[in-house]
Amino acid sequence: MGGEWVAATLGEVTDLLTGFPFKSDRYVDDFSAPRLLRGDNIAQGVLRWDGVKRWPEVDTEELARYSLREGDVVLAMDRPWIEAGLKYAAVREVDLPAFLVQRVARFRGINGLDSRFLKYVIGSPAFTTHILAIQTGTAVPHISGNQIKGFEFLLPPPEEQRAIAHILGTLDDKIELNRRRNQTLEAMARALFQDWFIDFGPVRAKMAGHEPYLPAELWRLFPERLDEAGKPEGWEMVPASELIEFNPSEPLRKGTHAPYLDMASLPTTGSSSRPPITRSFGSGMRFRNGDTLMARITPCLENGKTAFVQCLPDDAVGWGSTEFIVMRSRTPVPAEYTYLLARDTAFRDHAIRSMTGTSGRQRAQADSVAAFKLASPSDDAIWHAFSKLIAPMFESIKVNAAESDALAQLRDTLLPKLISGELWVADAEKFVEHVSP
Repeated sequence: MGGEWVAATLGEVTDLLTGFPFKSDRYVDDFSAPRLLRGDNIAQGVLRWDGVKRWPEVDTEELARYSLREGDVVLAMDRPWIEAGLKYAAVREVDLPAFLVQRVARFRGINGLDSRFLKYVIGSPAFTTHILAIQTGTAVPHISGNQIKGFEFLLPPPEEQRAIAHILGTLDDKIELNRRRNQTLEAMARALFQDWFIDFGPVRAKMAGHEPYLPAELWRLFPERLDEAGKPEGWEMVPASELIEFNPSEPLRKGTHAPYLDMASLPTTGSSSRPPITRSFGSGMRFRNGDTLMARITPCLENGKTAFVQCLPDDAVGWGSTEFIVMRSRTPVPAEYTYLLARDTAFRDHAIRSMTGTSGRQRAQADSVAAFKLASPSDDAIWHAFSKLIAPMFESIKVNAAESDALAQLRDTLLPKLISGELWVADAEKFVEHVSP
């Protein structure tokens, strides 16, 4: 490591700013208006913009100080740590324009600290340990700017910082590329689901005399017209329970070690959960690969927590939160259909309306969700054709997600060793030399 690495505190080498108290009565619905970056928009290592609030463009000059830049590192100051890890992220070009909101800290490197290296200082286990030791408050734990500034670490020379950031950034870039690929694959699958089973696009196209937009063998599977009820002629409206089994029974003896997913493991967007951990079974919902997990408790349901299970060992029974609704396709319905249904707006709205219970602890009722009406094809060939088209998409999603999990594990192994000087850059480069877009 040599004498070139020096002890520094975040207060000495970062420009730290906390956000502005934007008033909610001035929020706008204009999609082109700048976003407001709140603590709710920061997940573990990434920014998420579902439920984003926006601010009138007219105020941008007045609030220029709080305008974020690409490369800024942001950290939630209220409830800074969740089960998934520290709530921090680096701002990307696609996140802009955006303003910093109160109770969020923004970091920029100064006095020789490279902002790309700064991201990994904030993401290090040492900084997480520092935060967990100092966060105060019971209902809503929080940290102050001065507490953050007090974190001490070893600062390498600039060229070493850039090299370390490049190695770790290569892994993060590949993870981000896989995320975008999976986002595209799922969007394609959801569009097909919407066209075939919600909008009845092929049937409507036939009625309008349009040219086929599907291969002939698929086109002929769809009826020629809609009936008086507005569904394809010959199709039936059935409760979801006829196509999907809700909370299926699975054998798992108490005390058995099995793959476990908690609520934090479920994504708010996308189908891939975090990797399961092995835990001794006590009580909880049980599931297999091919099942769909949907949160039933507020606010997790409204936030979109849902997953398509593809991460278990073959033939394994997994288990998880009692706040999951487990959905399993009945033959011949493809497993992927049930996941895509769970992402459908009308289905989710129905689940939310079924919620009962006291404020803050309301839960969707599985029986009510199971009563949701669906249009079921009269010909099983449609199910088989749909499966043939979308199953490869979800297989690719599975492969990409598994690769990203492995890359994240490698990054998390290298990170503390690199930024402490325990591992030389030249040695670390060997681990990532085969990682490419």
